[in-house]
Amino acid sequence: MKHFAPSIAIDRLPAPVFAELAQRIGAVKAAGHDVITLGQGTPDQTTPVHILDALKEAINDASNLQYPPFRGHDFLKQAVADFYQSEFGVTIDPASEVAILLGSKAGIVALPQTIVNPGEGVIVPDPGYPDYLSGAALAGAYPITLPLLAENAFLPDYTLLDTTDVERARMLFLNYPSNPTGATATAEAFEQTVAFADANDICVVHDLAYGGISFDGPTRSFLQTEGAKDVGIELFSLSKRFNMSGFRIAFAIGNPSVISSIETYQEHLYVSAFTPIQHAATVALSSDQTCVRELSALYEARRDALFGKLQDIGWDGPIPGGSFFVWLPVPSGFTSQSFTDHLLDEAHVAVTPGHFFGEYGEGYVRISLIADAERLVEAAERIGQLNLFQQAVAE
Repeated sequence: MKHFAPSIAIDRLPAPVFAELAQRIGAVKAAGHDVITLGQGTPDQTTPVHILDALKEAINDASNLQYPPFRGHDFLKQAVADFYQSEFGVTIDPASEVAILLGSKAGIVALPQTIVNPGEGVIVPDPGYPDYLSGAALAGAYPITLPLLAENAFLPDYTLLDTTDVERARMLFLNYPSNPTGATATAEAFEQTVAFADANDICVVHDLAYGGISFDGPTRSFLQTEGAKDVGIELFSLSKRFNMSGFRIAFAIGNPSVISSIETYQEHLYVSAFTPIQHAATVALSSDQTCVRELSALYEARRDALFGKLQDIGWDGPIPGGSFFVWLPVPSGFTSQSFTDHLLDEAHVAVTPGHFFGEYGEGYVRISLIADAERLVEAAERIGQLNLFQQAVAE
């Protein structure tokens, strides 16, 4: 049988590290152990009933089972514009400033291919979501690391970037509330980002994947910042906010030239999302948002329960202001990977090693708040029984 080698673009893609972690966890479970799995980023709650009802009703209408318009339905784009006005006070033109995506991941990977040329730079946050690098790799772009440091509350500091890299850069990814750090953006951080992007002709892509899951006040949209629409866009996903991860529906919102490019690109790949899903998304955005506030309160309660027990065992770290992730330093004598392996083998608790999210993630692990409070407390108790943190204090 002939072997067809992958293209150069495929060879540039990062290794699928999360699949390897899943295999490790599966092996420990297969050995008969009760593993508390806190390494995933998939919500554990169900989609609200009113959204499911809208999906069912739309599916029962035969006219919704045909191809949707290539660029999506106008009624959903209008719902996005109305939502941004009511939620963030941001005025959006639904005709020219909204693109419908098959999940925000599709937009993340596609966007560098729409406006970045081979050899130009894409600035990615480190630690950050790994698929920012995937999009850059497929575009043949040069990845530029933006360190997010604990001493700066994991917010961007553009003075850390090399001048030559900045001159080469064409796109900048940001993500707040942050995966993996749980940090939330300040108004000042977004203002500095707009100024930096404007001065250097860089397109900002703000990934608002965890909009609505904020513990220290309302979620801040990048587009609330003066001049933001002039220099970039925001990706808004329904996966986490409404527990609709399997629906694969999200939006790009903002600068019309970027929106036009992403829509043109998508027209050559597929038609838009299944029409009943667009109806369900419209209902999600247009309905009362009490379910979102309740979901955020649930994650906050889980966070507080976990940190209460972590404090008891001596494991200190930054308290997240949003998302459903906790970002914690590993104890002395461990790397991110060795500590992850130790927790899985000895405590049967699965977390994600920080280096999966970049060079500056080394020395941390990510814990997801995707189990109930009792299970999170049990995980902390199991880790406490290893006596790793008391020994570190004793030294």
